[in-house]
Amino acid sequence: MTEVIAIIGGTGPQGQGLALRFAMAGVPVALGSRDGARAAEIAAELNARIGGDLITGLENGAAVAVADEMVILAVPFSAHNATLEALKPALAGKILVDIVVPLSADDPKLVDMPPEGSATEAAQALLGPDIPVIGALHNVSAHTLNNLEVAINCDILVCGNKLEPRKKVMALISKLGVTAYNAGGAQAARCIEAFTPILIRLNISKAVPFSHAGLKIWAPDT
Repeated sequence: MTEVIAIIGGTGPQGQGLALRFAMAGVPVALGSRDGARAAEIAAELNARIGGDLITGLENGAAVAVADEMVILAVPFSAHNATLEALKPALAGKILVDIVVPLSADDPKLVDMPPEGSATEAAQALLGPDIPVIGALHNVSAHTLNNLEVAINCDILVCGNKLEPRKKVMALISKLGVTAYNAGGAQAARCIEAFTPILIRLNISKAVPFSHAGLKIWAPDT
């Protein structure tokens, strides 16, 4: 049976989009929120959209508890550390997939990196070395994730200090029909997370004839 994943902050646009995409790929999802009742409502709405029953809405702690191994963190950066502090005991034995980008509170076209260098590194420092933190899915448009009529239009860069958890996260992400690349240790998140506000800037620019763009890794012509 396919393992259950948890998405913490799952009632936001990014979390909902990922829940839809993973459920469509046959992956059961525990959608976490501080308000378990609200999570259950959102889960029912998402299941109705895709005609399925693989998404369950729960309070954050309960969602982490039912996850077999993978827990995706999709909260705003303002809630990043507090959420992890609250969930740290429950995250023992899990892999945390941190998709949070520390966008500036004053301007989403800028980042405001924490002292550790990135949200991924901040999470690893907070949780300690025994809970692997993998940074991924930073550059995917929430609009694209929720538009189920189109394929996800980007590749995914995956980073973290432990190789085996990186490989597991890459395998999970590949179920979304995208290519995941091993970007190395957690310090790579400083570059990966910082690219998100650049995409935001491009996507809202009147000089650019498209929106909701993503990153692609292109092989050279041969």
